[in-house]
Amino acid sequence: MNTSLTPEPAAEVTTPVVANPAAVKPVVAAPDGAAPALTARTLLKQLQQQFPPFRDCLPLSIGIDKQILAQVPGIDKKLMRTALGIHTGSQRYLRVMEKATVRYDLDGTAGAEVTDVHRKHAKEVLKERLKKEADRKKAERDAAAAEEAARVRQDKLAQLTAKFSKKG
Repeated sequence: MNTSLTPEPAAEVTTPVVANPAAVKPVVAAPDGAAPALTARTLLKQLQQQFPPFRDCLPLSIGIDKQILAQVPGIDKKLMRTALGIHTGSQRYLRVMEKATVRYDLDGTAGAEVTDVHRKHAKEVLKERLKKEADRKKAERDAAAAEEAARVRQDKLAQLTAKFSKKG
């Protein structure tokens, strides 16, 4: 009997033993039913591991999506665009864009210049985001203060009620 045709060795070959199974992730989304689908955040982590401009949070070249599609065939376009949106919308990336002068390709080579319009846009987005965050925190503080004031008011009312109900 030929042992190379038995199913057991084939199963062993196709099932790799990995010390950290979370470290091994597919580059593209798996077909339906095969495995859990790749999320935009996990794809972004893979892009950060694979390409220096993502890892170092450098300004990306215009049309970087086409470069990604060429270098990572079979990637889901919608998922890639979502991952790019997460990356380019991050506070870290926007801060780099505020001061950047050059954009970078996937291999890390310098490309076109960052225009003043793009720098200004990054600055405005950051300013708006920080304002929203400050407004949200202020609203939380105001709500906590109102809650505390209501609690103190209830405590005083309970004390007054207890004080006047004893004399009755």
